[in-house]
Amino acid sequence: MENDIFWEKQFVPPRYSRQVLFNGIGEEGQARIMQSRVVIVGCGALGAMHASFLTRAGVGTLRIIDRDFVEESNLHRQILFDEQDARNALAKASASENKLRGVNSLVNLEGVVDEVNASTVDRLLGGFDLIMDASDNFEVRFLINEYAVKNNVPWIYGACVGSYGLTFPIIPGESACLRCVYESAPPPGITPTSDTAGIIGPIVGAIASIQIAEAMKLLSGARDRVRRKITTIDMWENRYSTIDMPQPFTDCACCGRNERPYTDSNIIQRGEK
Repeated sequence: MENDIFWEKQFVPPRYSRQVLFNGIGEEGQARIMQSRVVIVGCGALGAMHASFLTRAGVGTLRIIDRDFVEESNLHRQILFDEQDARNALAKASASENKLRGVNSLVNLEGVVDEVNASTVDRLLGGFDLIMDASDNFEVRFLINEYAVKNNVPWIYGACVGSYGLTFPIIPGESACLRCVYESAPPPGITPTSDTAGIIGPIVGAIASIQIAEAMKLLSGARDRVRRKITTIDMWENRYSTIDMPQPFTDCACCGRNERPYTDSNIIQRGEK
C-alpha cells in the first residue's frame, strides 16, 4: 500500500460515485480499493457473491480459484451462473471471469481452474492483500489459516449450510486465528454439507454480504471498523447472534507455536457445490 498522498491524487471513475459519497469510504478509501488485490478460494455460492460485489466495488485485481464445474443444482443460489453454463459444464472460475468482464472492465480478473493444496498454496495465494474464504472445506481453511498467519495476510471465514451460516474475520497479529477458534478440523463426513443437508439462497446472501462488507472495510483502510466477532445466522429459525472473538492463544498451534501440519500435508480444495 502506498502513502496517503498517493491516494489523494488517484482519479476515481464516475462509476464509483455512489460508493465515494458514502462517508465510510470516500475518495481515499475508493482509491485504496482500486489498488487492492483480493483472492477468493472457491466460487460456489459464497464465492460467486464475493466475486460479483468485489468486482462491482472496483478492486484492482481479483483472482477466483475453483476446480469445479457448473451443475444445474448450483443455479438456485450461485448468482453468476445460468442454464447454458450448466449445459456446457463450464469451469466455475472461467465462467465467473467471463461474466464479470462485462460488469467492470477496470478490474484485472483472473479465473484460475486449480485446487488449493499444500503444493499450490504459495503460488495461488501469494501477493494478495486479502483472502476470501468460500471453500466449504475445513482442511483447506486450516491451510489458508497457516498461510495467512505466516504471511500476515487477513482473511475472512465464511460457511453456510441449510439455513444456517457463520462468518468472522481473521487478522494475523490482531485477532485470534482459526486454530484459536477451532483447535482442529472435524473428521470428514461429520459436519453437514449442502449435498447432505441442502441449502437455501438467503443464508448465502446474508453471510456473503457480511464477508464483503468486512472486506471493503479492510481494503478501504477502515481497519478499525472491522467487527471482531463471530456472527451466526439462522434464516429459517430467525436467529441472529454475535460473540466476541477469543483472544489469540499464546499456546495456539498455529499463531503461537508456528506449527504448519496442513501446509506439510497434501490437502486439496473441495469447492462448494
